[in-house]
Amino acid sequence: MTKNINIAILGASGYTGAELIHILLAHSHVSIKALTGDSSAGKDIAEVYPHLRFKDLPKLITIAQVDFAKIDLVFCCLPHGTSQPVIAKLPKHLKIIDLSADFRLADPALYKQWYGHGHQAVALQKEAVYGLTEIHRAQIKKARLIANPGCYPTSAQLPLIPLLKAKAILPGGIIIDAKSGVTGAGRKVAQNMLFTEIDGGINAYGIANHRHTPEIEQGLGTTVTFTPHLMPMNRGILSTIYVKLAGKNTADDLRAILLKAYKNEPFVHILPEGISPSTHQVRGTNDCVIGVFADRIKGQAILVSVIDNLVKGASGQAVQNMNVMFDWPEETGLQLTALFP
Repeated sequence: MTKNINIAILGASGYTGAELIHILLAHSHVSIKALTGDSSAGKDIAEVYPHLRFKDLPKLITIAQVDFAKIDLVFCCLPHGTSQPVIAKLPKHLKIIDLSADFRLADPALYKQWYGHGHQAVALQKEAVYGLTEIHRAQIKKARLIANPGCYPTSAQLPLIPLLKAKAILPGGIIIDAKSGVTGAGRKVAQNMLFTEIDGGINAYGIANHRHTPEIEQGLGTTVTFTPHLMPMNRGILSTIYVKLAGKNTADDLRAILLKAYKNEPFVHILPEGISPSTHQVRGTNDCVIGVFADRIKGQAILVSVIDNLVKGASGQAVQNMNVMFDWPEETGLQLTALFP
């Protein structure tokens, strides 16, 4: 077990970077040695995030200014499409956890199809391990480069993978109706993200072509209908998932399969019959809470899965993966109680 390490956060001025800082300040085995934000280089992090004013943190610098010889692990929080060339140039001794989508799709051709440009680090893609911790723990433990999952895919795959593996549901006809808070779009200035544009409303987007679709399908091994919606809330994801039962399976059987699959997992929780989870239950935590319901239509069931998009859907899962990589207890730094109200 490694006692402590030095870490750098590339792209620390975004929401996932800020969430990483929040979590890692309470982590017993890490020291934050470098924070980058090219457009904010030279500033104290408190100028970007005033809530960090009284924390002992390094100034924001450019990536080129980081002394990687003194770093053990890098969290890469750069925008989608920019991580590949940066990571390809990093020293080989570093362990890397990439929170963008740049290494999530194993097939470079599929990446080009969905992201509109060629993969810029094809050789490196071959060693990337998809970091859905509960499913790929053994591979994560040995990896150098982790592709941290997307938020929507995390909320959808955790309830569905054990059920597909057990052949308790049919692989075809899965419908994922998901809602997300505004932080899922990142920290950017855009008209459709203004308070007056969002408050009091809800809208579907990326209909039939959202970029998380191939990531979900890659993890499940089947096609799905996935529609995301933007909700007027800061954080959280609620995915309502409609499935067709295989054979004589019932909703109770699905619940039993999930209870068995996750009985020793610290962050995945299955609710008793008749109880539906809400995003308030997981706000600020690394938890995924799942409810299972019988549909009124015979042969169908409904799953409801909730996570915090910035924690289990991004930075918390990244820290969980780091804990696995360095053989620390997975709960280290992540023993978080939900913020309520």
